[in-house]
Amino acid sequence: MLKKSRIIVLVLLTIAITAILAACGGGEKEKPTITLIENSWPSSELNVAVAANLLENEMGFPVEVISLDESAQWDALAAGDADASLEIWPSGHGERIAQYIDEQHVVENGGELGPIGLIAWYVPTYMVEEDPALATWEGYLGADAAAKFSTAETGDSGTFFAGPAGWTQYDQQIIDNLGMDFKVINAASEDALLAQVTASYERKEPILFYFYEPHVLFTRIDLTQVELPPYSEECYAKADAGGVDCAYPGDVLMKIISAKLEEKSPEARTFLKNFNYTTADQTTMLGYLDQDMDVKESAQKWIDDNESVWKAWLP
Repeated sequence: MLKKSRIIVLVLLTIAITAILAACGGGEKEKPTITLIENSWPSSELNVAVAANLLENEMGFPVEVISLDESAQWDALAAGDADASLEIWPSGHGERIAQYIDEQHVVENGGELGPIGLIAWYVPTYMVEEDPALATWEGYLGADAAAKFSTAETGDSGTFFAGPAGWTQYDQQIIDNLGMDFKVINAASEDALLAQVTASYERKEPILFYFYEPHVLFTRIDLTQVELPPYSEECYAKADAGGVDCAYPGDVLMKIISAKLEEKSPEARTFLKNFNYTTADQTTMLGYLDQDMDVKESAQKWIDDNESVWKAWLP
């Protein structure tokens, strides 16, 4: 009888201890979902794929990825509806950086992403070999140059192919202020712009267009950057008045983070602030996309090959 009583006591003690541990949070607290913003170009998609993979598989966070354009993402971050955007080209966001980061403090500067970005005008190198004047903007002045690049959409004017309307771009300002008779046609998407460029290139046709580096396109075809008047801060100070008449600046790409993330998850915030790699890293992943890998597969291969890099990002 005494032995049976001891067993009952032990069982009751075990139940009591289990209940106390549960009440004290003996299990791990569920981690919040981290929402990452994906913009509409491949390097942004790759950045997000790498970050999402590591947040999920190395740190145990659920991750949601949402697609937003460059403008809409700022309000989403300010409201806490998203947590981070990982590739900002600061030259196109000066006013938003001042408003959301410097004045309102609702979005945080997440630090440098690492790669150096360049927006510029490009023409196939075969065009420059045929007419060396096309290496600089002066070669596009006059009716003959406009006629050479004209299409059905622009009539007698030359056609300048630009990115989707949601991208930061000042090409019509530059064209008008430099006295060129060209009209900007915005592509529906990056893929549509790439298709137009590739088709023209394969047919050896004239094409003048906006694009950016780093991008895998430059490993596929031979392009020449068109020299514009050099960038200056004074030039871009005239953007609101339509006065830009110079080249785009080189951009040290940056990240932006919701100010609410520090309270939501200091651990995830630290990881995203540490997230940083090189132009070569990004270009390598872009190259994988040309090897029949999708975005997630490309990100996974880079992660597999670069453990020493991303391990340093973990808190």
